Amino acid sequence: MYKSRRSFIRKTSASAIALSFGGVLPSFSAKSYSKIIGANEKILVAGMGVNSRGLAVAKNFASQTNCEVLHICDVDTRASRICIDEVSKIQKQTPKNTPDFRKALEDKDLDVLIVTAPDHWHAPAGLLACAAGKHVYLEKPCSHNPKEGEMLVQSAKKYDRIMQMGNQRRSWPNVARAIKELHEGVIGRPYYAKTWYTNNRASIGNGKKVTVPSWLNFDLWQGPAPRLPYQDNLIHYNWHWFWHWGTGEALNNGTHMVDLARWGLGVDFPTKVNSSGGRYRYTDDWETPDTQLISLEFANKSLITWEGRSCNGKFDEDQSVGLVFYAENGSMLIESGNSYKIFDLKNKLIKEVKNNFEIDPRNLQNPSQQLDALHIQNFFDGITKGTPVISDIDGGYKSTLLMQLGNIAQRTGRTLNIDSSNGRILNDQDAMKYWSRSYEPGWEPKV
Repeated sequence: MYKSRRSFIRKTSASAIALSFGGVLPSFSAKSYSKIIGANEKILVAGMGVNSRGLAVAKNFASQTNCEVLHICDVDTRASRICIDEVSKIQKQTPKNTPDFRKALEDKDLDVLIVTAPDHWHAPAGLLACAAGKHVYLEKPCSHNPKEGEMLVQSAKKYDRIMQMGNQRRSWPNVARAIKELHEGVIGRPYYAKTWYTNNRASIGNGKKVTVPSWLNFDLWQGPAPRLPYQDNLIHYNWHWFWHWGTGEALNNGTHMVDLARWGLGVDFPTKVNSSGGRYRYTDDWETPDTQLISLEFANKSLITWEGRSCNGKFDEDQSVGLVFYAENGSMLIESGNSYKIFDLKNKLIKEVKNNFEIDPRNLQNPSQQLDALHIQNFFDGITKGTPVISDIDGGYKSTLLMQLGNIAQRTGRTLNIDSSNGRILNDQDAMKYWSRSYEPGWEPKV
């Protein structure tokens, strides 16, 4: 029975999975959360990149009764040790320490690769996993550049693999309920979605070229990226702000709310994109904007904007991160938690839905992790039952592309005209240079 179940998981066809961006997950309580599938139906996973966010995701997967973490893969020996210790407190089996994730992909028992490594590794790792017959849980953004996103869509289809992007808010019950109400016309036709993210990040300073630490495999960390020397203000988080490895705040945090905005407005690819901003707060090695305004226009007479303020934490609408839909008859605020508010045209609050997800106080996860577990379970159901996958790679690629186009407009300094049928930039060879990137020889990704 074990072997036949494993065979079924491997043979599950992604082509049989219908796209579902508007469905609402069934009601979930803490009691049902803890009894989803018996322990004899475990999906076996490997976590790639387990520092900080990757550690939290690995622990969340380990907390699922129908999952077991088989491998922990990280180029940082310290991060691997911590993650293995933490995961071992949650599950019965101690994960294997497999520093190079490619070795984990050789494990015939492995079902899933979780990719929580830096952005420049997301797509290349996902492509290798698909080719190895594994399903993929891919943190946002799905790719470092648009070409890689296209390749992921092709690879998932070619190898019939389930690939889900970590846009977990799509699976939060009240967020899904809000979008359902929006689609049902609660405030009329929505035409403008305003999204934002605020923080108060400190300067990263000016790094020094130093010897690579003994605990770090920097060559494998760089992987597909052309080699650059190690510097002391890069790892583990500041790589986000270097174009060579990262994608800036737009892809780091903007992807989440812009994904919901795209869902609510019912749009795919834009017709016009522009961006303004820059590195305004400090003078240091940080390359991507710390202040940025991205505007995306669509053919159905609708607009999405994203405002990113990495170095000024002033809230909008009393939220550090959020989304407002403006429509013919009112507006809808989706807050950073699992809650939303509806207003009429005179700014009168006419409905408020607060987070009512039943949190299990015995569960060591924090509330947002328990909400995120709904996304994980949907991913598992896609693998084992053929359930429609929320935020599969087709939708994940589209939402990622919106922010990538914003960054391309920022880097070229001009408005981009877009083919709304496929998202490609029209009549701008200079802008299309950012559609892909150069790779370290021998590390080029492929389908």
